[in-house]
Amino acid sequence: MVKKPITQDVTDAELSVTPPRRSAAGLPSLTETIPKALSRMGAGRAAVTLANLNQKDGFDCMSCAWPDPPDRKIAEFCENGAKAVTWEAEPLRIESSFWAEHPVTELRERTEYWLGQQGRLVEPVYKPAGSDHYRPVTWEDAFGVIARELNALDSPDEATFYTSGRTSNEAAFAYQLFARAFGTNNLPDCSNMCHESTGAAMGETIGVGKSAVTYTDFAKADLIIIMGQNPGTCHPRMLTALEEAKLAGAQIVAVNPLPEAGLINFKNPQRPRGLVGRGTDLADQFLQIRLAGDMALLQALSKRVLAAEAAAPGTVLDRTFLDASCEGFDEFARHIAQLDDEEVRAATGLPDAEIDELAARYLAADRVIITWAMGLTQHKKAVPTIREIINLLLLRGNIGRPGAGPSPIRGHSNVQGDRTMGIWEKMPTSFLDAIQREFGFDPPRKPGFDAVQSVQALRDGRVKAFVALGGNLVSAISDTAVAEAALSGAQLSVSISTKLNRTHAFVGEEALILPTLGRTEIDLQESGPQFVSVEDTVCAVHPSAGRVEPVSRDALSEVAIVSRLARAVLGPGHPVDWAGFERDYDTIREHIAHVCPGCEDYNARIRRPGGFVLAHLPRDERRFPTANGKAKLTVNELETIRVPEGRLLLQSVRSHDQFNTTMYGLNDRYRGIHKGRHVLFVNPDDLAALGFGDGEHVDVHSEADDGVDRTLPGLRIVPYPTARGCVATYFPEANVLVPLESTAEVSNTPASKSVVVRLERSARVG
Repeated sequence: MVKKPITQDVTDAELSVTPPRRSAAGLPSLTETIPKALSRMGAGRAAVTLANLNQKDGFDCMSCAWPDPPDRKIAEFCENGAKAVTWEAEPLRIESSFWAEHPVTELRERTEYWLGQQGRLVEPVYKPAGSDHYRPVTWEDAFGVIARELNALDSPDEATFYTSGRTSNEAAFAYQLFARAFGTNNLPDCSNMCHESTGAAMGETIGVGKSAVTYTDFAKADLIIIMGQNPGTCHPRMLTALEEAKLAGAQIVAVNPLPEAGLINFKNPQRPRGLVGRGTDLADQFLQIRLAGDMALLQALSKRVLAAEAAAPGTVLDRTFLDASCEGFDEFARHIAQLDDEEVRAATGLPDAEIDELAARYLAADRVIITWAMGLTQHKKAVPTIREIINLLLLRGNIGRPGAGPSPIRGHSNVQGDRTMGIWEKMPTSFLDAIQREFGFDPPRKPGFDAVQSVQALRDGRVKAFVALGGNLVSAISDTAVAEAALSGAQLSVSISTKLNRTHAFVGEEALILPTLGRTEIDLQESGPQFVSVEDTVCAVHPSAGRVEPVSRDALSEVAIVSRLARAVLGPGHPVDWAGFERDYDTIREHIAHVCPGCEDYNARIRRPGGFVLAHLPRDERRFPTANGKAKLTVNELETIRVPEGRLLLQSVRSHDQFNTTMYGLNDRYRGIHKGRHVLFVNPDDLAALGFGDGEHVDVHSEADDGVDRTLPGLRIVPYPTARGCVATYFPEANVLVPLESTAEVSNTPASKSVVVRLERSARVG
């Protein structure tokens, strides 16, 4: 029986709180997923999707970008991967009558959960100027509207083309090619909001902005330091790799303001001890750091490493590597020697003994991996912080060796592949030159807008058309009220989507939603069944082919939509064979091989079992593609956030029942939150100091330099073991508190993890 869409939107009326868990996965991960998959997809569809998820001849999970192991298990998926597949592949459809019953103004009042639970989009819909309703239209009419509006712009730069990390390599390549053929480099993507800081820092220091380790390196490491990261919820299959590393003898250290269940204990549901035993304890040490204190911690560790070298010259630093392959050591060492220990204590909130313990672990380890996620990338000083990771690793040569290196963990399935394919507003001249040679037109050279700049330009009227290949920008970006108003002021909004989200409700004078196939579904084109390709977080590129019948025959693949869009907008006679792209995706891959670095002979290599791994000079050859061929140690000035008396520092987090802005359910069982999301996690000592109690409701006000009172009302206080002075609530609800102009230096990523807030008792409950 097909599940029916929910009719009543959810409230927090039934919200309940239990003590947080100290273990992740186990039997609950099975009971939470398998029954739901069976009931929502049906036995046959569930069996096919789960059996083919992350398999070499199956399809890639549409949630996280964690790499696949060399040897696949029968069930090569995690709880959240199964939830993602169920959410996408369930045969619940939004029928034509929905659009007449639900005006856009009503959709604006609905939650993300309600919108996502209405079912799959199955036909193109159009909201004409002056109307409050979408209505079904033909594909031909939809592309006609887009062509008319885009070609009427005064400049191609008055359009911006957003991309989600769910997009395949083939669709991403075609999309960026279309945008550049149209005449703009306005190509914002979700990386602008997550790991842009990583790319900026690593690109500058080692020449490559991607992970310098492989999957198998984790089991070869002596020490793994996990910073600003919650694998148990955001990429649960990483816990299996950490368990393998632990059993091989690695030590694991967690650095985070919140204790995360998955890093305390992992009950692997594919091992007997994970189902009926006590599981595997993972973290040997937990440093409960203050928000934005990571840079100070890393500098303190480097200072201790240099002190150890001074005490025993020639025994600590990898001088051969530093002298031959690095620059900037002397300046860095002089700077670190001046580090103020009191400043470190204030920034980190950590006692010296805990930092000493971690330093001792680092000094005793021959092979060290430091891995991080958005807990590091979304601060004002995110880029300098990640530079300090590189500094610490370079001191002892922890790069370009088995079991060692920097390892940023990307969140979205193919966000890294999007960038490889050219989805970036600042692609290098060499890439643009390759497009010109391959296709015979000169792409624009002026840098385009990133995600924050695109919203600013929409707000200011400099961009008038917004086109999105996947994603949910209005919820994902900071300063929600500003983003909603900015997108609502456009002349044209176009979203290519599988399901409804809030971006579909904050749209321009004219708006279109174009339904696309999901990753799970068979993609049949004129030349036969097609597959696509994706790149995971360790630069492995592999094929992905859907295995179930599409929910709707009227939905088109992303490649088909982009190809037809380009034909409609650019007209006949364009030098790119857009029809050939749609007919046979091998055609796209042949061009990828000629344009994208590292993708030579793409069609042959992608057909190898498991795909192939992109070259990475620092990882593979210990060579650095920087200006002078050397890795760079950098000098970064420490800047501690000073929080006024009576104020707190807030970060946003995901619940266990969500992926990015997608809500699979309303529980966060690891943190003990059930049937609700409007909560604020506060240290009990902070509650006592501020005079608030367990279960009270508060309005959270951010205190930004611009003086605007941004408020998130009606959050229920939950006493929680956070770091002192630090509070947390859920993303994307917390985005309303983050000013659009509050971004990381260099990368322009929203600074969503360090927002100064005050609490006031709320008149609103729930």
